[in-house]
Amino acid sequence: MIQALAFYLFAAIVIVSAALTITSRNPVHAVLWLILAFFNAAGLMVLVGAEFIAMLLVIVYVGAVAVLFLFVVMMLNIDFAELRAGFARYAAIGAVFAVGLAAEIMLAFGAWSAGTIELARRGAPMPETTSNIQALGMVLYTRYLFVFEGAGLVLLVAMIGAIVLTHRDRTGSRKQNISRQNARRPQDATRNTQPTVGAGVEL
Repeated sequence: MIQALAFYLFAAIVIVSAALTITSRNPVHAVLWLILAFFNAAGLMVLVGAEFIAMLLVIVYVGAVAVLFLFVVMMLNIDFAELRAGFARYAAIGAVFAVGLAAEIMLAFGAWSAGTIELARRGAPMPETTSNIQALGMVLYTRYLFVFEGAGLVLLVAMIGAIVLTHRDRTGSRKQNISRQNARRPQDATRNTQPTVGAGVEL
């Protein structure tokens, strides 16, 4: 009884917070609703026994992605009125994507109603006493080790590409000269002057 009550509570909060995420006019409020959705989705993962996925939702998505979204939205000076003005221009494209996503959801629901997919021969056998995190780690670092390393390589290339694309050479900026700083003498750094009363110091 308590499990069913917790499931319906978490699921209802996830649905409401997801709806408020896409309907909020303030982007900061939208990110905060998204964080609430992530937390309750983590609660659903705990209920089904996937505690590792729940931990990833809290640490990665809430602790990194959502906070990054929040900082970007708060720090950038974005003209949201101009963004809303171009909504009608891309309404047709958005409608096509919405219809496609709805068709995929209906197809997935139909496949789920048809019955479970037999994946026993594809999955790695694990003893029942092994926890979810231990089983995932054993499979990830043994059977799918090269796939895992390939995914890490792809992420590394994406990170380097983002750095290269966003790097700009600023004109007029003063660069640090290490050798000139090391060769500077104490007498070159300070200058003793005795200005008269009321007179300034000439630089």
